[in-house]
Amino acid sequence: MHRHCLPFPDTHPAIIDRETFALVQDLRQHRRRPDRTGIVSMFSGLLYCADCGEKLYYSSTNNYKREGAFFFCSSYRKNSSVCSAHYIRERTVEQLVLEGLQRLLWYIQVYEKRFAQEQMERFGLREKKELTARGRELDKAKQRVVEIDQLIQKSYEDMSKGLLSEERFATLSVSLEAEQKQLKAAIPEMETSLEATTDRAADLQRFIDRARQVTRLTELTPEIVHEFIDKIVVSKPDKTDGKRHQRVDIHYNTIGLWCAPPPEEMEKLFQEYLAGRRKKTA
Repeated sequence: MHRHCLPFPDTHPAIIDRETFALVQDLRQHRRRPDRTGIVSMFSGLLYCADCGEKLYYSSTNNYKREGAFFFCSSYRKNSSVCSAHYIRERTVEQLVLEGLQRLLWYIQVYEKRFAQEQMERFGLREKKELTARGRELDKAKQRVVEIDQLIQKSYEDMSKGLLSEERFATLSVSLEAEQKQLKAAIPEMETSLEATTDRAADLQRFIDRARQVTRLTELTPEIVHEFIDKIVVSKPDKTDGKRHQRVDIHYNTIGLWCAPPPEEMEKLFQEYLAGRRKKTA
């Protein structure tokens, strides 16, 4: 079954950022390839088969009209016994991606804090105050390593002055060195974990900041597609009650497969949003 997303038109001023991103250009150069007719699709290189994992080939019709262009499993083209020849029309992909992005961008712009919290929890990221606490814990561990060196040196000096017995010095130095060894082994892992978590949180914030800039998306561009879409996974269709159903999962950059609220809840949120706007303008 297609995952349709409800667009909410006429709720934002028309602003579409056309800035050229180096990352987007790189993606376009490496992913967008023309078919045998020379036509290029903005979705080329992004569609994958859910069954075999291979990319979907792009093909326009022989009469060079885009209306009939479609994607089909590349495995079937190479070896018909590997997968099936299932396909999806380009205009269907465009509709699903546009509606999905409209829904996601609207949700972020109206419920930014809620979205950020949902994603933080989903990725197992810590709140900012917890990240700060982990950073302090790391700093404390590094400081303790230095302090242990100083304590061992001080204990040695006390032993030399007769203020500390050799037995007591040996006991202290062994204990301190064991603690220091444990800290030195733990610090790299603490640094890697904190850095990865901080980077993930920063990536999420950049994604949110960029989403807030695209305030009225009425049509897709290659730049928008490759900036926000990581991949599109297409399953083979099945027929129920004589109707063709096909699952399409859109994976977004940074956040992956977005678990959107169900349509009923999205409609409720949208109505609450409209009611809030009416109160502000009343």
